[in-house]
Amino acid sequence: MLTGLLGIRLLLLLGKTVPLPAPHDLSRAFLRAEVTNDAEQGDGFQLTFSLSKGVLDYDLLSGGSLDPFNRAIIAVVFGVVPEVLIDGIITHHQLAPSDEPGQSTLTVTGKDVSVMLDLAEKNDSYANQPDSLIVTRVLLQYAQYGLVPKPAPTTDVPIELERVPRQQETDLKFLQRLAQRNGYVFYIEPLTVGVNTAYWGPEDRLSLPQPALTLGLGSQANLKSLSFAQDALAPSGAEGKFVEPITKTSLPIPPLPSLRVPPLALSAAGARRTTLLRSTANQDPAQAATTVVAAVSKTPDAVTAEGELDASRYGHALRARRLVGVRGAGFSYDGLYYVRRVTHTLTPGTYTQKFTLSREGTGSTLPAVPP
Repeated sequence: MLTGLLGIRLLLLLGKTVPLPAPHDLSRAFLRAEVTNDAEQGDGFQLTFSLSKGVLDYDLLSGGSLDPFNRAIIAVVFGVVPEVLIDGIITHHQLAPSDEPGQSTLTVTGKDVSVMLDLAEKNDSYANQPDSLIVTRVLLQYAQYGLVPKPAPTTDVPIELERVPRQQETDLKFLQRLAQRNGYVFYIEPLTVGVNTAYWGPEDRLSLPQPALTLGLGSQANLKSLSFAQDALAPSGAEGKFVEPITKTSLPIPPLPSLRVPPLALSAAGARRTTLLRSTANQDPAQAATTVVAAVSKTPDAVTAEGELDASRYGHALRARRLVGVRGAGFSYDGLYYVRRVTHTLTPGTYTQKFTLSREGTGSTLPAVPP
């Protein structure tokens, strides 16, 4: 599918298990695609098509390519290499018939393949296994969706006589709960066409930054808009106590660092609010420390940025859950950011990318932001 924007193309694959290129009639009916990659709420997509009615039904509905629970892969192509925006599952149809010729539309909505992990609740137990091993065992059940497990290691191995990790929810909610108690995140994102990484670990702040978002630098500029906000009340600290197992003395947990490393801001906003973690009183010292670290790691960032890219100048698909540099905004707000959310919108002739970034404070940690 051509967008008509300086050679940028939309690639759409559909199918039951192995997605294939969209049929020609569906490509001709394409009106709009929107893909949202959100580090907090998960990933989703929406496709809109114009409809023409056959003898008994609308052709696109009877063709089968857009049936619910079909797999849909949406990618953009800059040059020759496709950049997959989402590998998802169709979950919802919205039909809008019209008496006017060519005005009937079908809107297809879906979520990334993690929705397949959220269909059935289970009762299970995992004795004498660390959380990272449990995560791998759960994810291996979904190999048909091209999932490649990528769990970060955990060191806490529960002893069966003391406690046994139990699952009483869907696999998705179970993995998210395990991630939350370790201060981790869990998400599934495309690695290439048909292959997905199932990441379970700390926020990824160690990968190479994406090409920089540039403002006010002449021909190097690639932004349509950009704004910043700083919320001094957003960060919060965490305190708790644990019971020393030998003397049964209640002891405070010392301040512990966040898993969000390395820091992205030269001057991090201090935490003015404090959360009291009462659950640590019933935990051993290692569990209590993990609970405090998890709470500190999940606190909101003080600085956020929102804007829109000029896709043709940027020349890439900006990815959520990665680092990106900002240039041309002044020392306080230049530097590296974590990409929280990106919304890609494509229509014939246009491609826009709206984004949300965040970090813990102001001031760049880099002497210069690379392009």
